[in-house]
Amino acid sequence: MAEAHQAVGFRTSLTSDGAEVELSAPVLQEIYLSGLRSWKRHLSRFWGGQHHGLRGVLAAALFASCLWGTLIFTLHVALRLLLSYHGWLLEPHGAMSSPTKTWLALVRIFSGRHPMLFSYQRSLPRQPVPSVQDTVRKYLESVRPVLSDEDFDWTAVLAQEFLRLQASLLQWYLRLKSWWASNYVSDWWEEFVYLRSRNPLMVNSNYYMMDFLYVTPTPLQAARAGNAVHALLLYRHRLNRQEIPPTLLMGMRPLCSAQYEKIFNTTRIPGVQKDYIRHLHDSQHVAVFHRGRFFRVGTHSRNSLLSPRALEQQFQRILDDPSPACPHEEHLAALTAAPRGTWAQVRTSLKTQAAEALEAVEGAAFFVSLDAEPAGLTREDPAASLDAYAHALLAGRGHDRWFDKSFTLIVFSNGKLGLSVEHSWADCPISGHMWEFTLATECFQLGYSTDGHCKGHPDPTLPRPQRLQWDLPDQIHSSISLALRGAKILSENVDCHVFPFSLFGKSFIRRCHLSSDSFIQIALQLAHFRDRGQFCLTYESAMTRLFLEGRTETVRSCTREACNFVRAMEDKEKTDPQCLALFRVAVDKHQALLKAAMSGQGVDRHLFALYVVSRFLHLQSPFLTQVHSEQWQLSTSQIPVQQMHLFDVHNYPDYVSSGGGFGPADDHGYGVSYIFMGDDMITFHISSKKSSTKTDSHRLGQHIEDALLDVASLFQAGQHFKRRFRGSGKEDSRHRCGFLSRQAGASKTSMTSTYF
Repeated sequence: MAEAHQAVGFRTSLTSDGAEVELSAPVLQEIYLSGLRSWKRHLSRFWGGQHHGLRGVLAAALFASCLWGTLIFTLHVALRLLLSYHGWLLEPHGAMSSPTKTWLALVRIFSGRHPMLFSYQRSLPRQPVPSVQDTVRKYLESVRPVLSDEDFDWTAVLAQEFLRLQASLLQWYLRLKSWWASNYVSDWWEEFVYLRSRNPLMVNSNYYMMDFLYVTPTPLQAARAGNAVHALLLYRHRLNRQEIPPTLLMGMRPLCSAQYEKIFNTTRIPGVQKDYIRHLHDSQHVAVFHRGRFFRVGTHSRNSLLSPRALEQQFQRILDDPSPACPHEEHLAALTAAPRGTWAQVRTSLKTQAAEALEAVEGAAFFVSLDAEPAGLTREDPAASLDAYAHALLAGRGHDRWFDKSFTLIVFSNGKLGLSVEHSWADCPISGHMWEFTLATECFQLGYSTDGHCKGHPDPTLPRPQRLQWDLPDQIHSSISLALRGAKILSENVDCHVFPFSLFGKSFIRRCHLSSDSFIQIALQLAHFRDRGQFCLTYESAMTRLFLEGRTETVRSCTREACNFVRAMEDKEKTDPQCLALFRVAVDKHQALLKAAMSGQGVDRHLFALYVVSRFLHLQSPFLTQVHSEQWQLSTSQIPVQQMHLFDVHNYPDYVSSGGGFGPADDHGYGVSYIFMGDDMITFHISSKKSSTKTDSHRLGQHIEDALLDVASLFQAGQHFKRRFRGSGKEDSRHRCGFLSRQAGASKTSMTSTYF
């Protein structure tokens, strides 16, 4: 989600204090090490799989059956060949050809009856290296709508010079790496885009996930924390046993599961030049922050997971603890929001003086913040309360989140939940999958008693949570103060706006026989043009998990076709049928780009990898330098809903996650994420910088709403949406955000819950 900001800052991640950081290791050595790391991961998964139930392989070892081993190997090779087929992705939505049906049947046969989470890992194909000529051609096509004729001609000259002088050599190294390593780009993406970035993690890299929008299952903070922590640890237990089913795209094509490995017990450790990810095999405690104090809370007793009621008891003990924070302890976590080099230097002193407390935090399963303030939707001011909720999740107060942890569970005083997620270890669909399980489990499976407490009984024999003691040396007091000042400046500069659009949703778009994502992306182009009066490079994140250890690719949504549609919509002489025809062309183009990106034929990751190789070889490429100096003034992402079977949207329509958001990728740009909540609502999360005179998150939100209605009115079935909206009075922001239609719904559910 927030990767566009990191991608923009990629070139500066190779610099320190304005000086170029030399990548002195020979490129062949780097490729060798990439492959070595890949093979280590494969061996780790192999032995982990042996331990967790690969009885076929174990039987082969026990009975020394070479024939059985050969058969297993043959099945994996056959499945890899089958999974290399992408013809199904190019077929029209809702249609399936005979070859694809045959392919799907063979995949199911070779996959076995009950595949585990990592069952497909050794059978996934490797991400292909696209043709460099095709990549350059697609790149030039993508920038044509946003460049003047003169600038485009100059860029084309640089591109041709690159193809003539350097492309073939750089491409040769990438093909070599693609043969030797698991993925030709993902490890470099993690290192150079994330771990080498020296920018603060807060706002620039982290992202957030929200609770249910309209309901809070219990108003008791400790009870909500108890159920949520228990549900998260149940997810970890299933993850360790590989009992989470592998994700199947469109219900038939397995996706890579490698990113699940580092959800828990993981911390990003700061370094002066480069961070590294520390992952522990297990952790039986969580670190808790409340009113400036840190606690260690054990999650197991006699090797069994504590019950939700016992966890609630422990959290309540923390809430009831009257002891004050020690000097500077309250603002200590602001260091994790500081520039990474600064935090790395201070951490060296902290590790010497407060090693035990630091290890308790960094070695925790995850971080929990018990906030002293309420959050979430309120009746009195629904729009402002949602914006404040988003801001609290993204940045908090700058010192109440440990941004280095893989994720922080945030529990507000009124029982509202949220997540703040560090981005380097995985992408949004992974944390989103965990979050869906958590919300569904803590609410529907674990539940609450009629008085709002967790079900079960307290355990008075449990020892009290351990208060962590920080022996903070005097020399870091000033560092904490500086970090806090910087975090507050960064936090106060973010303008967050969240609004649910309830006039139509996915069901209407499906009736128009269109892709939901493409519909929104083209509408966003119209909204942004109305906001800024010009077109800009647009970043949409697409996943490449069809391939082993794939992460993301960029869909450049501002296409020539989208621009033609936008111009037609702003031209009063154009008729609705003409605009509709252009809209369908723009949607088809976006779909083609999205499918190309997912199948490994995108533009940006290939150009990124070529640039990294050029830096290793100390080759100067004006073309690649220009590519990686581009600014993404509109960064977008759809949050997928992956486990709808966990939620009863018909009986409990309000018990659906409201998605999440991230900071803007550019100081004068926007960050926009959206999630389809059920069939008839879309929730948008918008961010920008208050310091910019060119952006306003609320203004863009209004343009998005108008653009959606204008696009829908091009279809006969959607013309009544605009009439309903205009007739209701646009000045009523509660109607615009879809709040009034939900207030009457509290009586529809028999579950213990609090509305607003």
